[in-house]
Amino acid sequence: MLELRDIAFSVADETEGSTKEILKKIDLTVEDNSFVVITGPNGGGKSTLAKIVMGIEKPTRGRILFKGQDITGLDVHERARLGIGFAFQQPVRFKGLSVKDLLNLASGREMRKGEICSFLSEVGLCASDYIDREINASLSGGELKRIEIAMLRARGVELSLFDEPEAGIDLWSFNNLIQVFERIRDEKHGTVMIISHQERILEIADQIVVISGGEIAASGPREKILPDLLSGSAACKFYKARGNRE
Repeated sequence: MLELRDIAFSVADETEGSTKEILKKIDLTVEDNSFVVITGPNGGGKSTLAKIVMGIEKPTRGRILFKGQDITGLDVHERARLGIGFAFQQPVRFKGLSVKDLLNLASGREMRKGEICSFLSEVGLCASDYIDREINASLSGGELKRIEIAMLRARGVELSLFDEPEAGIDLWSFNNLIQVFERIRDEKHGTVMIISHQERILEIADQIVVISGGEIAASGPREKILPDLLSGSAACKFYKARGNRE
């Protein structure tokens, strides 16, 4: 599905007149229909890596392969057409557009009401209450994030990227979000990559990748990685260094 080969990313440090290396050497393979959670200390390069996969940032070294195709030089729109979708920490509000409008735009066609209701039901929203709602301040952060997931489903993406989906939502909304992710994982709705610190999200992962200091510190099945992360020694190893924000 997705291969990252020797990915590195650097930015100019204007204060010191030098180059700052955000990612150093990332080699990672993500299988079809897998549920992958990327975690690690703040400033380790997690969000940068997600943006590189989506094409928002370009690596300074390395190659990205998606379904065997080299997509390193493709932009965001070209990657989106291939089936990669990205959900930001703070979903965008579209004043004047309804939920129905947004899902139709995502699918690229005028969907039947039953289809729209099906996508909303998948993310735990009562279709009759939301289909004509405007995407504005009346919607909570948790509602917007579930609508954003419904958009990715309507688009039919094969790889969905989520950058800290738990950010800015309350406990009730977070519990609902976990249920949505569990359903996506169990029903094999494509491959999912999530950037998160949340133990509840780590607990439903197939694969956990720990990134620290711009490198992969650990990677493997949840059963192998999570116990080490939750132990005191592993927490010290993976999380003690907290650099600048990504």
